[in-house]
Amino acid sequence: MAAARHLEAFLEMLAAERGAARNTLSAYAADLGDFFAFCDRQGTPPVAAGTEAVRAYLRRLTDLGLRPRTAARRLSALRQFYRFLAREGVRADDPTELLAGPKAQPPLPKAISEAEVEALLAGAATLPGHRGPQARAAVELLYCSGLRASELVTLPAAALRPDAPLVAVRGKGGKERLVPISARAREAAIAAREALAGTGRKSATGPQALRWLFPARAASGHMTRQALGLLLKDAALAAGIDPERVSPHVLRHSFASHLLGRGADLRSLQVLLGHADIATTQIYTRVLEERLRALVEAHHPLAERGAAAASADRVPD
Repeated sequence: MAAARHLEAFLEMLAAERGAARNTLSAYAADLGDFFAFCDRQGTPPVAAGTEAVRAYLRRLTDLGLRPRTAARRLSALRQFYRFLAREGVRADDPTELLAGPKAQPPLPKAISEAEVEALLAGAATLPGHRGPQARAAVELLYCSGLRASELVTLPAAALRPDAPLVAVRGKGGKERLVPISARAREAAIAAREALAGTGRKSATGPQALRWLFPARAASGHMTRQALGLLLKDAALAAGIDPERVSPHVLRHSFASHLLGRGADLRSLQVLLGHADIATTQIYTRVLEERLRALVEAHHPLAERGAAAASADRVPD
């Protein structure tokens, strides 16, 4: 078979000229072998395959649900194989030359569970001195309103007015939006300010610090984003949660993911998060889809059988 002969020559070149390891050669052989099998089913000689045949193969990989990274690796193997054939004079062109690699989807937002949020709140309350109330207030506000770190630390003290359940925050690009402040979060923020006042601490900026919900000794008069991140990591440690899994952004993602999981619509979520484009908000539907898929795979009686059938069509990464 011509394809097998050329594949063997290609692998020999990789070993001799590039010093490819045995595992690397096996991976190339498996990736190219999968493409050869596809061509055989299509009645196309692999060595003579054109751009449309390669494009059809990539579509099949997508239909099978293979990750973009896997498809990109297979395309890379095909590029190197056909360049080798062109260099050896076996064919005059490279059918992969004008093909763009599969685009990887953006990573799914990381979120913690509702139970972990409650544990984080409990852990925050155990921090010593005024840091405990501050940490609890920060978690409550980030999680109940989906605020960005910069939006939280620049919240004015006036945001706690009892007659203002919605607070105007200035987000990216200087755009303002209204966000809800729950009664529970409002109470936690008041308790944090009272605890700080009870310590007798004074900001380096004096009365200016009274403007902010989270005053600090920083030149701005309010807590910095870095200090907020460290405060949350201390709360995570106190709660027995890996601190690498907790950040202001994680709590914002948790806010969005949990709302969507409980039936919130995308348009409302877009407004609450301050996204200019709903396409940015739609990434959270992937989070929900992943959870539902995992639920089915874990509990459906036919899931194991289906997984076994699917694995027969795939070459592992």
